[in-house]
Amino acid sequence: MTQTPEAAPLGLGQVGMRTDYPDPLWVQAADSLRERIGSGELRAGSRLPPERELCLLLGISRVTLRKALQSLVEGGALAPSHGRGWYVSGGGDTRNEWPNSLESFSETAERMGLDATSRVLQASIAPSTIDDAELLGIAPGLPLFRLGRVRMLGGVPIALDWALIPAALLPDAGEHDFEVDSLYEALTAAGNELANAETTIEAREAGTDIADQLGVEPGTPTLVMHQVVRNRAERAVLASTVQYAGDRYRLRTYFARHNRTETL
Repeated sequence: MTQTPEAAPLGLGQVGMRTDYPDPLWVQAADSLRERIGSGELRAGSRLPPERELCLLLGISRVTLRKALQSLVEGGALAPSHGRGWYVSGGGDTRNEWPNSLESFSETAERMGLDATSRVLQASIAPSTIDDAELLGIAPGLPLFRLGRVRMLGGVPIALDWALIPAALLPDAGEHDFEVDSLYEALTAAGNELANAETTIEAREAGTDIADQLGVEPGTPTLVMHQVVRNRAERAVLASTVQYAGDRYRLRTYFARHNRTETL
């Protein structure tokens, strides 16, 4: 008979989340648990304490806790077991799935333990078109930095990435080697805080040019992600179109059902 692992003891004491912090409570809770997994306090294969106990220890509601736990599942740190609780992952391939958090291609690769590189197709500054200006909320004709790259993991082409950035937000664009440098890191170093992204994903067959860049047959299914990244003031910082080889990309997301109130 298989023995069920004992719930891992947590030396948290009464850990209340900080309401004066900018991070939401569920993010703070997830970070607290992630730190204990990283330190070895919560060992691979061990079961977390019951949710009621975790809520008391962290000083949060069950809804908030569930969101924190789900984010850890998406990041590969935890694995749920129906009717038995939450377990610290022992490795496996859960890291090889993209989370629903806003992270750069380089950050994703680092989390997966892979080497991210790029082949730069274009890196130039040109006046914005009317469509580009409308997309980024700027005046037509203002200079844009245009960056086109084939994104690779472990030397394997994964996606074709075209990005538009108002040139004023990245004045040192010419000093970066975007074959290896992260665009997100360059934007952040230039004083831009990336907060959220509006994203649309659609399916599209690979045309001849796309197929050549990604090393697939023309007509191969691809996933095209259109994204506008904004700062906390909701100003557009970056607009991108990324076309992924359909058999080399998996998107994971998380949906929560909000409580509904009915008016009689």
